[in-house]
Amino acid sequence: MTEVLRLDHVSKSFGNKEVLKDITFSVNKGEIIGYIGSNGAGKSTTIKIILGLVDDYQGDVYVLGENIRGQYEYKRRIGYVPEVSDMYDNLTAYEYLSFIAMLYGIEEDKAVAKGKEMMSVFGIEGAIHGRIHTFSKGMRQKLSLVTGMLHNPEILFLDEPLGGIDANSVLVFREILKKLKEEGKTIFYSSHILEVVEKLSDRILVINEGKIVVDGTMADVMSKQTDASLESIFNEVTGFHDHEVLAQKYIDAFLS
Repeated sequence: MTEVLRLDHVSKSFGNKEVLKDITFSVNKGEIIGYIGSNGAGKSTTIKIILGLVDDYQGDVYVLGENIRGQYEYKRRIGYVPEVSDMYDNLTAYEYLSFIAMLYGIEEDKAVAKGKEMMSVFGIEGAIHGRIHTFSKGMRQKLSLVTGMLHNPEILFLDEPLGGIDANSVLVFREILKKLKEEGKTIFYSSHILEVVEKLSDRILVINEGKIVVDGTMADVMSKQTDASLESIFNEVTGFHDHEVLAQKYIDAFLS
């Protein structure tokens, strides 16, 4: 197998808060990795370090065989879809596609035609000449999915990519990821929606309080549990068992 991503003893602190604690893992070409953890566990920080958006970290990160420290060229070969995309809201979708094409050195007409076709899959091609500031949250996120993949990246990083997207489009997107895997693409999927991760991932990484506490294939992880669900595994390794108590506390307050 060809290794396309590796983190070696990566740590990161913000002030006195240590967010990542000596993280080491590798990813092979064609894998779909589910990267899960509670809010604040370090998921987004990990991805932003890999993307070169966060620096001043300890350890080494290798993408497509090269140490990324001080490097930028590798970014042409990866894609990123965040939970909330910063877009130029006064641009039309057409103009934004043209802008992304310019960044990646893609011919404008080809990129726009490709982007419009990809938008049509999510039912938003009719809005290609609409200003982004008029888009709903779901429409913006669908456009983000399109632009994050417009340049045919080798590795796709997804950080909670489905916020605001309708159920039918979620099903379509799941099928897209499966077909991308068949094409040899590598997908690093960070989410707290465990059901989606469970159905898609070849391998699960669980991060808790800045440390990797689970790393294995879905089959391996499930075989070690009597209650074979990703939710039960997640609760076990993160030590969270208070969901019923907390829910009742909320209801008591609601009814008071």
